[in-house]
Amino acid sequence: MIRYDESDLRRAAAAGIHAPSMYNSQPWRFRLRDGAIEVLADADRRLTVADGGGWAMRLGCGAATFNARLALAWAGTPAEVRLLPDSDTPEVIARLTPGRRRPPTYAERDLHAAIERRHSNREPFWPDPVPAGVRVRLIEAARAENAWLDLLVGMTALSGFSEIAHSADRVLRRDSRYQAELITWTETEAAADGIPAMSGAPVGEPQDLLPHRFGSRRRAPGRDYEPEPLVGILGTAGDRGLDQVMAGQALQRVLLTATDAGLASSMISQPIEVPAARDQLRRSLGRTGFPQIAFRVGYGRPGTPIPRRDVTDVLTDS
Repeated sequence: MIRYDESDLRRAAAAGIHAPSMYNSQPWRFRLRDGAIEVLADADRRLTVADGGGWAMRLGCGAATFNARLALAWAGTPAEVRLLPDSDTPEVIARLTPGRRRPPTYAERDLHAAIERRHSNREPFWPDPVPAGVRVRLIEAARAENAWLDLLVGMTALSGFSEIAHSADRVLRRDSRYQAELITWTETEAAADGIPAMSGAPVGEPQDLLPHRFGSRRRAPGRDYEPEPLVGILGTAGDRGLDQVMAGQALQRVLLTATDAGLASSMISQPIEVPAARDQLRRSLGRTGFPQIAFRVGYGRPGTPIPRRDVTDVLTDS
């Protein structure tokens, strides 16, 4: 019987820690149990105000699970995955058991190589359009993980999304507890988590189509944001915890596919965080499912790496 060992655990965790998470909170842990690797939600790192229900934590842990899957497949022992396998232990997000050994596919090699190159880029992108073939790849990446991806094209759709996103952003900015929590995760220059100022966006200006949560720097002259950004809305058929973990896996597959295609990306979560805005977004898309995250994608300079905890800090026996 094939069993994962400590070296497999470290390999999976080393890939998992490069997943995106809200405020770079990194709400995950990894452990080896009975020859399987488990990805666990770290409730101590859940954002109390911004993520009271745990949606963002499950999304981030889903993304970390996808990275771990890639690392194990790259090493020749792909995992069979069960999400939320134990109702009595909801902190166990995924259990990865060894499958049949085989060489990695070309797609797995390419996506694995993109893990450490994927960084959020909150700077303005170049105006070059994303080719239709690449857009199809992004949509197919979401579909491969049981999610859907709508790419907003044209100013009518973008203007509608802009109104929803800015409205949600204003609601969040009026919440003093929300803003206080945000500050604790953005004044982190010497920390191994959070969003350092150098990785934030330029301060927003009235002409910007999309809101910028981490604006902390003056923008360079002539560096306005692209007037027609490519915005993606990723969603799932349901909105249970399982659906949110699935959305995290789908998000990471999409982001790595984008990175492999030479694209940059950054998240836009405000319309998901405000329930009324999320429902308005769902209705604007004509979807019966649930939007789980929005993001901007396009051509730009590589994003800046942000701090990550050491692998030893995310390994646990309990």
